[in-house]
Amino acid sequence: MRHRTQPGRHNLPAETNRFVGRERDMADLATLLPGERVVTLTGVGGIGKTRLARHLAAAVADGFADGAWLVPLADVTDPLLIPQAVAAEVGVTEEPGRTPADTLLAALRAREMLLVLDNCEHLVDGCAAFTERLLQRCPGLRVLTTSREPLRVPGEVIWRVPPLDLPEESALADLDLARVGRHAAIRLFTDRAAAARPGFGLDRGNAPVIVRLARGLDGMPLALELAAARVAFLSVEQIAERLDERFRLLVHGSRTAAARQRTLRATVDWSHDLLGADERLLLRRLSVFSGGWTLEEAERICGEDIDVLHTLGDLVAKSLVTFEDGASRYRLLETIRHYAGERLAEAGEAADLLVRHRDHMVTLAERHERTGWRDPAAAWDGRMAAFRSVRIEQDNLRAALRTSAVAGQVEPGLRLCIALRWFWLIQGRFAEGRSWFERFFAMPERPSPALRAAACEAYGQLVYEQGELDLAGRYAREGLELSRTLGDAKGMNVTQVVMAWIALRRGDGDGAERLLTEARERARDGDPPDPFNEALALAALASLAVRRGQLRTAGRLHEESLAIFQSMDHFGIAATSLVGLGVVAHGAGDYERAMRYYREAHAIADHLEDFRMQRARCLAGIGAVALDMGDLASARRHLAESLVLTELTGQRLGVARILEVFATLAEREGDDVRAVRLAGASATLREAAGAAPSPASGARREQWLDGVRERLGAPAVARLWAEGRATQAADAISTAIGDLTIDLESPAAFGPPSVPAPRTATAEAPPGSTLTPREREVVALIRRGLTNRQIAEELVISPGTAGRHVANILAKLGFSSRAQIAAWSVGDVSDGRQ
Repeated sequence: MRHRTQPGRHNLPAETNRFVGRERDMADLATLLPGERVVTLTGVGGIGKTRLARHLAAAVADGFADGAWLVPLADVTDPLLIPQAVAAEVGVTEEPGRTPADTLLAALRAREMLLVLDNCEHLVDGCAAFTERLLQRCPGLRVLTTSREPLRVPGEVIWRVPPLDLPEESALADLDLARVGRHAAIRLFTDRAAAARPGFGLDRGNAPVIVRLARGLDGMPLALELAAARVAFLSVEQIAERLDERFRLLVHGSRTAAARQRTLRATVDWSHDLLGADERLLLRRLSVFSGGWTLEEAERICGEDIDVLHTLGDLVAKSLVTFEDGASRYRLLETIRHYAGERLAEAGEAADLLVRHRDHMVTLAERHERTGWRDPAAAWDGRMAAFRSVRIEQDNLRAALRTSAVAGQVEPGLRLCIALRWFWLIQGRFAEGRSWFERFFAMPERPSPALRAAACEAYGQLVYEQGELDLAGRYAREGLELSRTLGDAKGMNVTQVVMAWIALRRGDGDGAERLLTEARERARDGDPPDPFNEALALAALASLAVRRGQLRTAGRLHEESLAIFQSMDHFGIAATSLVGLGVVAHGAGDYERAMRYYREAHAIADHLEDFRMQRARCLAGIGAVALDMGDLASARRHLAESLVLTELTGQRLGVARILEVFATLAEREGDDVRAVRLAGASATLREAAGAAPSPASGARREQWLDGVRERLGAPAVARLWAEGRATQAADAISTAIGDLTIDLESPAAFGPPSVPAPRTATAEAPPGSTLTPREREVVALIRRGLTNRQIAEELVISPGTAGRHVANILAKLGFSSRAQIAAWSVGDVSDGRQ
């Protein structure tokens, strides 16, 4: 045996450009390597396994007496040649009469070194067998391998190389360049783009596009580098617009790179060519999913003539499918999904698979709409699961809508839209929902009268939220007439509530009252009853009472709606009634009670994540109360967060209302100029939304404006008012927020959420914090021995509402009698919790 007399410490090539990111991976792997015999870096092609392995080997080489040695295996096609490839790199030459493997094993037996076997996937069985022999015969050897699937040898530690970290889409709402630029995917793109076009850098103009581009490429280093190279002759906007053609766009990588890494397609081809027939079949079928899937969904939609469970496991092992452990879901990186989608189309299976996927999503959305919203018997945990599932499946639901739209199929498209309407409303995605409805309305196919009625009502509600009252009214009236013709009582109820809100915004209180009273009575007395729409009608009647200055009536009506929602375990919508009670308490000057209601509603909305509009309303209420309590800093902080959330939903009236409160805040802070301009901007937005201020709101504004006129003079105020009216909404919002930094992902300033307990509470009493302020009052009256009728008289509510409060308290505390409530309340008071 002969070997180099003075071997070098390594044969690692010098890096020709900057290594970006992977700081955490590097630190963890550097700690891991010395204590493990074999570590395999796995991941999809282009994820950066080779670059990470080389950089890591260079960093730790000095820790091994005989250095670190890289063995590229991509061009080795015969597993019998693996020992020769290793020997050539570590300087061992063949000896007559011995096999290359035996010669190599003898030479390495006493060495303390790191051996890097790069690109093992096409020789995985041969690499596994050879690595196991190395480990058995060479105790000082550590092996680092890169492969698209594990070797599966004893003692192997599998390290899945993730994509480079990416900013969330929410980072675009508050564009902090330093924060965005810290993410490795953004750093890599800008570094390589600057090499292609000197002077290129991240700025406020290109940052949103670069974030979308990096997210569209899944943070995959090879794709980012190929995209950055195009900056030499394309703008980032042009590159982002062409991502759907990524395999044509992302070509011509480094001339010196391996052939499989010069284009994005070649990289994925390399992985695809190593798959078996069933793996290729399932991979292309999985391309119909957007944003991921469960095992059950894969079996239902893609499982014809194939063992999904085991084949899916093989695709995960080969790094083509990602398993998200916490969610028990699977997904394809977008690049792999595009590639697999092309293969699906080539196989002629796309049309059938897309319809199967679409039909599954229609069924799922309709089931979750019933459970999440309309089913009075659904439990809270079931509603929560429905909200969560729709949020998780959002990309799949959009894909199903696209499938219907492209095929011109109105019936499944409108069914999806109707099922998603409430979810769009709570998320504040009015424009998205509206655009889908309009797309299907424009198609020549005529839906059934029942489907058209439900679609008109749902569309009218979305358009109402955007302030287009004429259009909303036209569709709501059509929906009402169709529902009346069909004898659909529930359809009539919900449509009349929408029409009443339109009337209320136009100042027609009497018309709104007639519509709501009729809807409420029909819902209450129907067979079967319709408690959901009864509670919605009661909440709207309460808002009408507030506008009329009838606060006691408003409080009673909100209490009744709250009791119904709580009896249905519908705590998400119950938050609406809590906000209403906060408005009533605020109007009555009971700031402490108002704050409790708003905070309880916010805790629910925050816990549910999707309820962005509800969260915005709660924050606005808290800010307004803080303003009246003289806590101007708290008022500004909560109002600013509410304003940003409301702007994201595109709700002009909500923005107008918050700007109005900001105007009052500015006047209290002594900034009369800003106050008048903000008030003027608010007035313009109100007019655009078709809504005049309430009498009380208008009176408050005129009161402080009179003071400003005395200080500045009427002509100056008129000029400032005109300037405010001419201000663009975005500029007014910037003026209001000022230099505050708004982080929508941060927890609420007033502490962690406290979510009401579901009906399935245990018999052991939970903390009293789950009770609403009104329920605490009822508990106190039960402790005094009052009946439901006496409680109703004491609190000026109906006996039925009092009974519902008692039932809710029993359910929340897990008790079966009023005596248990009374006994518990004594202990609760002594603990200082009531």
